[in-house]
Amino acid sequence: MPQMAPINWLTLFITFSLIFIMFNIMNYFIYSPMTPKSKNTNKIIMKSMNWKW
Repeated sequence: MPQMAPINWLTLFITFSLIFIMFNIMNYFIYSPMTPKSKNTNKIIMKSMNWKW
């Protein structure tokens, strides 16, 4: 019954909110996407697109 102990409900809400926010922040900063490592990145094929009039 929340009307009997509103301060207790408020501290529980703040505690769980802070834990939730910290969990999300940690997951956001720990995540590192995998970069595709291809061996053909150094070889760029350039085709000449000159018009032959």
